[in-house]
Amino acid sequence: MPSFNGIPVPADGQRIEYSHGKYTVPHHPIIPFIEGDGTGRDIWKASVRVFDAAVEKAYQGKRSVSWYEVFAGEKAKTQFENWLPDDTISAIREFRVAIKGPLTTPVGGGIRSLNVALRQILDLYSCVRPVRYYAGVPSPVKHPERMNIVIFRENTEDVYIGIEWEEGTADAKRLIEFINKDMLKGGKKQIRLDSGVGIKPISVTGTKRLVRMAIQHALENNCKTVTLVHKGNIQKFTEGAFRKWGYELATQEFRDKVVTERESWILDNKDKKPAISVEENANLIEPGMEFAQEEFRQGVYKEVKNILDSIYSTHGKGEWKKKLMINDRIADSIFQQVVTRAEEYSVLATPNLNGDYISDACAAQVGGLGIAPGANIGDGYAIFEATHGTAPKYADKDVINPGSVILSGVMMFRFLGWMEAADLIERSLERTIEQKKVTYDFERLMDGATKVKTSEFATCIIENMRVAVNAG
Repeated sequence: MPSFNGIPVPADGQRIEYSHGKYTVPHHPIIPFIEGDGTGRDIWKASVRVFDAAVEKAYQGKRSVSWYEVFAGEKAKTQFENWLPDDTISAIREFRVAIKGPLTTPVGGGIRSLNVALRQILDLYSCVRPVRYYAGVPSPVKHPERMNIVIFRENTEDVYIGIEWEEGTADAKRLIEFINKDMLKGGKKQIRLDSGVGIKPISVTGTKRLVRMAIQHALENNCKTVTLVHKGNIQKFTEGAFRKWGYELATQEFRDKVVTERESWILDNKDKKPAISVEENANLIEPGMEFAQEEFRQGVYKEVKNILDSIYSTHGKGEWKKKLMINDRIADSIFQQVVTRAEEYSVLATPNLNGDYISDACAAQVGGLGIAPGANIGDGYAIFEATHGTAPKYADKDVINPGSVILSGVMMFRFLGWMEAADLIERSLERTIEQKKVTYDFERLMDGATKVKTSEFATCIIENMRVAVNAG
């Protein structure tokens, strides 16, 4: 095999293959890693020990990971005068699955974010953030155990595409003039001349492939709901279109396996009262129909009739209750509901900006970003990563919680199909926290806790693997 960045590829490993939407994982896969900047160095050293110990204990030497270092961030800049070398991208393309620690954002122009650059270059269109509670973790809410959500955040569009113009520049002035005089001509809306301007694209392609992945995950893991999170009440042709296209994808590609929330109301009305008329059914799902315009009423009647004609034979008589529920919520509403009714949600599918906000808001309820895992997944490539920053003032002090990378490794092993290793790490980490052997971020919030270093936390997890193995 070739070398990348001048580093020979491990001779004892094999590449992961991808064909027709499926990964083929050898027993000794080569997995590139980026240790990360700042605290990433300490975190990676601890995490890789946990990974190797879990694989060894789970498979007794029959499987192993051939780790292969590639470079991005400060280490790459120092060694290669490049924040993100081409060879690093080439290596990830070659071996398909990678894992990384936190990366700094370069100052002074160029790449805005190395994380965003990796996502866009490799078209890793889905940012996947599972959020669940581990027993013993300090939490600011009364019932953090109710939180068990996986967030699928679109990763390549929205405001993160970075198309914007600075206030006062010639390009900004030209764009504002075009919009005001041509696109908004004759209307009351006008952009202020002293504005910076950005573009927010949301496409059919980007939306549907993201929602498809979210639904596939929900079906494979017996989840109850997939919720489309949007601000379509205000941004009708971007966020509102995300909602519309999401429902289209669900009902066109997964018709026999899903029911929308609105369909469930119509079906339930028919189940409860088989002789109900279309008009009566419509009045139940749209209160105030008597005040609506005739065109609107006829549209709802047609909708009800079409749903009953097309799916009552397969989804009626209670069968819809066995289907995956597809619903939607306004973005500001979901922030309230993940606090007050978290148990009602299983999978969230969101545009880029909404997903960024809601991921961190959910993580805050179950211990924060210190133990929040994440992955960026596309068609044929996946990078698992810490979700927190580099915290340079704590670098090389062996004090930071490595949980985010460790649990991202759990995600990676599940992705590879190595469930035994993933379960072993997860149970052992939770047991360690229950024993109150934790890094400083948790220790200061827990009564009677023992503060341990990053490296010591990893050691405690590894020691608890013996207990987990013996317990079955």
